[in-house]
Amino acid sequence: MAHATSDPPWLSLPAEISRILRPVVPDIVEAIIEGIPQDVPVYAMPMEGRFGQGVRQGVQVALHRFLDLPGTRLPALSEDGKWVYENLGRGEVRSGRTLEALLAAYRYGARVTFRAISRTVDVSQMPPDALLSLGESLFAYIDELSAASAQGYAQEQSERAGEQQRLRAELLESILRGDSSDGGVARLAAAVGWTLPERVVVGLVPSPHVEGLRAAIGRDGLVAERGADVVVVYPFGNRRVRRRDLDRALRGRRAVVGPARAWQAAGESLHLAASAGAHGLGPSADEPHAGTDPLWVEDRLAELVVRSEPLAIDDLALVRLAPLDGLRPAVRGRLAETLLAWLRHQGQRAPMADELFVHPQTVGYRVAQLKQLFGEALEDPEVRFELELVLRAGHR
Repeated sequence: MAHATSDPPWLSLPAEISRILRPVVPDIVEAIIEGIPQDVPVYAMPMEGRFGQGVRQGVQVALHRFLDLPGTRLPALSEDGKWVYENLGRGEVRSGRTLEALLAAYRYGARVTFRAISRTVDVSQMPPDALLSLGESLFAYIDELSAASAQGYAQEQSERAGEQQRLRAELLESILRGDSSDGGVARLAAAVGWTLPERVVVGLVPSPHVEGLRAAIGRDGLVAERGADVVVVYPFGNRRVRRRDLDRALRGRRAVVGPARAWQAAGESLHLAASAGAHGLGPSADEPHAGTDPLWVEDRLAELVVRSEPLAIDDLALVRLAPLDGLRPAVRGRLAETLLAWLRHQGQRAPMADELFVHPQTVGYRVAQLKQLFGEALEDPEVRFELELVLRAGHR
């Protein structure tokens, strides 16, 4: 008789199957143990030691539990049984194998069991519905075993990933502290499979822009939250290649990257990156950022030096830019930009015109105005140096 949809398929199996099969369980176990290495080559190893014990226990528990089911509404696995198969799944992760090998072994065990039932029980005397239920029962039972092992496999992967992430964050903090005396950094690096590089850079990424950052950085970099930012420690042995890789990974994230340092001095790279961000060298929050490359502090060291003492620069600007006082803001701005270009290009009109997007004659006209306003002060190297400082600091 067909079983109700809510009933397990083994409810329709005659309990007599269990009574007949229990005496031959040891033979079925041996047949499965003997055949698994041939059917699933990844298990082609001696069935001894902890591995063999685990396989044998799994097969024995599976068979005895299956024989408890005919004629009942019992769940496929008891709590103890579920624990066994979750642990088998966890063991596959620890051994570096895929889950598919274990599931293939379960399917092989089901085939051997079905053949044993066919040899031991007179199936010709079983009604067709019972034969159908037998096949369904084995499939359903193997599905439950597979699900328990898949759960254990996933849990082990998740726990390992979490532990690896914790250790990598601990390694990052140790590097930033410069802990090198007791070998702790080297041990942590070995534990997570990270080769300590001679030189690193440290980057800061604001927390609103960190989605997908770990994947973008890859295994080469260390990533961890630190306050309102996420910190990245990245090897910098091949400068050109590494800078290109980091530009790609950090593009659009408003990142600031400190200068390269020996890993023992990585804290200096972090300090300079944080200082550059605090002094406004990075993109502001209201600027478009989708295609923005990270700010490399090594490219802006002079500006960082200038901006680190804003009050002193403000006072210097009041003195050095006094000749521009009284001009309309638009005129003052144009002349200040021209003065900075003049200082940067040492008075060469062609590169000044290219930078300012104006005709060389316009450059000449503006420079004449500047010489009239500043007079002989522009001939003084110290004055020119101080003018460039205040103009590079953003004063206009």
